This record gives sequence, C-alpha cells and structure tokens, in this order.
Amino acid sequence: MSIYQILNPATGEVVETYPTATDAQIAEAQQRSHDAFAEWAARPVAERAAVLNRVADLYAERADELAEIIHQEMGKKIAEAKGELQLCQLIYRYYAEHAEAFLADEPLRGTDPADQAYVRRKPVGSILGIMPWNFPYYQVARFAAPNLALGNTIILKHAPQDPKSSA
Repeated sequence: MSIYQILNPATGEVVETYPTATDAQIAEAQQRSHDAFAEWAARPVAERAAVLNRVADLYAERADELAEIIHQEMGKKIAEAKGELQLCQLIYRYYAEHAEAFLADEPLRGTDPADQAYVRRKPVGSILGIMPWNFPYYQVARFAAPNLALGNTIILKHAPQDPKSSA
C-alpha cells in the first residue's frame, strides 16, 4: 500500500499520513458504485433531493472544521474557505430544489402538430470525477450535486494536495 505524507516544512517531521488506494480497492469501489447505480437511479427524485439537502446541512454543521482543514492544507483564508462552503451548500440546495424540473421531459415542436417528440434526461451509470486541488469542496459539489440528482452514482479521485479535505 502506498501512503501520502504531510510534512512539517520547518522540521521535515511527518505530521499526518494518508493511505492511497490500491488497485484492488479501486476495483472494489468501481464495483460498489456500479452495483448501487440501479437502486439509486430507481429512487424517486424527491428522495435523491432529500439526500442533497442533507449534504448541504452537513456542510453547514461542519463549516468551521472544514474551513480549518483547507486553511491548513492550502493556506486559504478562513473567510474564503467559509465562502467556499456556503457556495457548496447553495449548489446542493439548488439541485435539490430544481431536480424535478430539470428531469422533466422537455417537449420538442415539430412541423406536424401530430408528431410528439421530447428530450428525456436519464442517468447513465457510475461516473468518475477527477478533482483539482484549488477548491476542494466546491469542485466536488459542482460535479456531485447534478449527477446525484439525476440518479448517477459517482466515484471521486481527489487531488493528492488535499488529502484531509478529501477524507
């Protein structure tokens, strides 16, 4: 197993250690996400929206702790970190509130009024998101919220620069 270590820049001492996933763990995560897809996609949109609202609640409840983590990891000012967390809450709540409308069939007008056509948005499965380091919570929210609302399952590959916020 590989590890990722955070060092004290002044002393070189290891401050924290994070394991990296093995090939077997990655394959297992892919399989779990694949297996969960059918059940997640079959849930009513309102249930998926409730989960997104709960995620927003958790960001609000843990704002001080999460802001401190990205302050330590990347030097982001606490006020900016809290702003990022507030944006995440808004994103999750936005998709929760609008999921039903976003997923409604969209009628298309043809040249013949008797013709019926529409756009239907449907989940496609398990989706991989590779996250950059600079906005560790926001980048996840902008990827996760719409995909979870739609009914996809997701796997995240976080940036190695943000191991604690990833955890």
